[in-house]
Amino acid sequence: MNSKVKMMVAIAGAVVVSAAGAGGAVWWFMPKPAAAAGSAKKVEEEKPKEGKPLKYVTLEKVIVMLRRGPNDADTHYLSTDLVLAADPAKEKETKENLPLLRSLAVRTLSSYSMAEASAMTVEQYAEALNKSFDAGYEHEHTEKPFAQVMIGKLIIE
Repeated sequence: MNSKVKMMVAIAGAVVVSAAGAGGAVWWFMPKPAAAAGSAKKVEEEKPKEGKPLKYVTLEKVIVMLRRGPNDADTHYLSTDLVLAADPAKEKETKENLPLLRSLAVRTLSSYSMAEASAMTVEQYAEALNKSFDAGYEHEHTEKPFAQVMIGKLIIE
């Protein structure tokens, strides 16, 4: 190549690199919608909430054997850790009710077969347990000492 062609290639390369750098700088310094939304969320989160803070009580290692299907020779298990969202004033009462809650959870979860259990989402498990706990406390004519049950861990094998 002669020197004029080398000079033109070098100038063209410099122009491309400069344009890319300028474009990158513009992109970097532009306000991003996600960042603006995130900072708005932070401001929102910093405001004190009107509701009372909740205490979380755990019910660990609820293990059940799942029902066998018609052609299922294997034994399958479901293990879960539950988290109960309770009012701080009712935390002690919630802890005292853990044996009852374990019994209700075992009764509810052991009614599933492996196929049913595998097809369910975590939200569906929580919903089924919440319904079971509501019915159990209604049957006993007592007030439920916690707001809701959540799934902390779920293992099906």
